[in-house]
Amino acid sequence: MAGKNQKGEGLSSVKRLNHLIGEIEAAYHESSLRLGIADSVSKILYTICITGDRCPLSEICRQTGLSKQTVNSALRRMETDHIVFLEAVDGKAKDVCLTEYGMEFTRRTAQQLILIENRIFASWDASEVQQYLDLTERFLKNLKEQVCRL
Repeated sequence: MAGKNQKGEGLSSVKRLNHLIGEIEAAYHESSLRLGIADSVSKILYTICITGDRCPLSEICRQTGLSKQTVNSALRRMETDHIVFLEAVDGKAKDVCLTEYGMEFTRRTAQQLILIENRIFASWDASEVQQYLDLTERFLKNLKEQVCRL
């Protein structure tokens, strides 16, 4: 019976985790809607924002989890809107750079989201923030290890 109970508890934990992940993603989607930008644009600007005013294209694909095609499509629109430009760095490698307008646009969009996240963490005890980050990092590490075994 203990095995069934543990399995049931595990399933319950997975359901809760998936529910929470879905709700968090929905909140980020809602932020994009309220800011008047597409989710892909929000994720790209956010990634650039946390690295400065430029970011390697490969890093944007890796950190956002968006497909290369989605990122490139969004970047073409963002170039047309004078938000970003691409700069060759080594061979095929490119950096995505914010224009002056892009920096201002980012202040009104992605940086607002970062401010919200910072306010949330500031409302927690330092130990709670550390525990949350440690457990999330541990979960990610274990997930990657398990996925590699598929």
